[in-house]
Amino acid sequence: MNADILIDVLRTQYQNILQHEVYQCLISFLVACAVSVTSIPVIINISGLLELKKKPNFRSAHQQETPEFGGIAIYASLLIAHFLWPHTNENTDAYLTSLAVVGLTILFFLGLKDDILVLDPNKKLLLQVLAVSTLILLGGLKVDNFFGIFGIHQIPDLVSIPFTIFIFIALINAINLIDGVDGLAGGIAFIAGLSFGTWFLLNHHFSMACMAFSMSGALLGFLRFNFSKTSKIFMGDTGSLIVGFLLAFFAVKFIRLNVTYIHDSSAFFNAPILAVVLLIVPIFDTLRVFLVRILNRRSPFKADRNHMHHVLLDNGMNHFQTSITFWSMTIVNVIGYFLTFKYITNTQAFFVLVGLFCLYLLAGYALKMRALKLKRQLTWAAVWKAPDVRTQRYSWAKRFIKGL
Repeated sequence: MNADILIDVLRTQYQNILQHEVYQCLISFLVACAVSVTSIPVIINISGLLELKKKPNFRSAHQQETPEFGGIAIYASLLIAHFLWPHTNENTDAYLTSLAVVGLTILFFLGLKDDILVLDPNKKLLLQVLAVSTLILLGGLKVDNFFGIFGIHQIPDLVSIPFTIFIFIALINAINLIDGVDGLAGGIAFIAGLSFGTWFLLNHHFSMACMAFSMSGALLGFLRFNFSKTSKIFMGDTGSLIVGFLLAFFAVKFIRLNVTYIHDSSAFFNAPILAVVLLIVPIFDTLRVFLVRILNRRSPFKADRNHMHHVLLDNGMNHFQTSITFWSMTIVNVIGYFLTFKYITNTQAFFVLVGLFCLYLLAGYALKMRALKLKRQLTWAAVWKAPDVRTQRYSWAKRFIKGL
């Protein structure tokens, strides 16, 4: 009889724990991590049997053929973990996360096909817009307030809808572009996912928080194999597309929820700045690469080895050192944000970000020159020389642009 009473008490306590949203998010995180860890070895084995491995090319930072279907595990893990709970108490958020799953599924099959076959870039872009549009047009999710940046507040749908689509497409492809070394894209997304998830949890948006923690748990399990020397796997386009989509989803939703800053003291009046700071690595790297390609009169969409992670590798860093450098960059900038955000306006913060980007360009230039010096065993005087072909004079401006 006493045993029956004890079992009933434990069952009651267990049910109470499961009904608490904080524990639900924690359990989703752990379940996603566990599913990811257990499923990835199976994916690696199947990839080997079917000979579906990525071969190294001129841009690769790896020398071995490696499976690149980690995105399958990330997709399955986050969905299983997220849908452990009904999320019936939040109709709006539950509807948005359901629409997000629709977009995720479109991008999942797009990335899966692109990992197996090479797709036309225009078709990829069209399907990305379709996936994003389901969330924006059907869910009404859009950035319709600039939070006073340059004195602009409310913006009309004619501007906000295309602008929001641009944000999604830009972030989806930015995550795809930085996925060049072990742990970089996954680690940045893990940090951002935990950050957004914590804010959603503290502000009682549990459906959003659960999805963010599910993604982070899936990424943690993936990172265990992404850094492995014997069981390595990449997330591939399958993973980078869905992770980029989710980060854009969290960022836009975070901005939308903080529009009430005028009336709510707990909201961030500079939410767009914080969203950019959390994703500063993919944003800055993509801007830098596109700017350098345009200045050198090349197509901004033509692939090369000019990403900052390539530059750090050329300077002698390994994959883990490169990734931890960018993880630290994210964390330091977030800390800097919280130390200063109360004292500056959003317009001033925008110019601070522009200044940081200029420093990022200069750091890239200096590191590229150092890598050139090490590779060719030159002196610094020889490195700085840049003769103009027509005049045979040294053109510092052309040398700087070419070396960015």
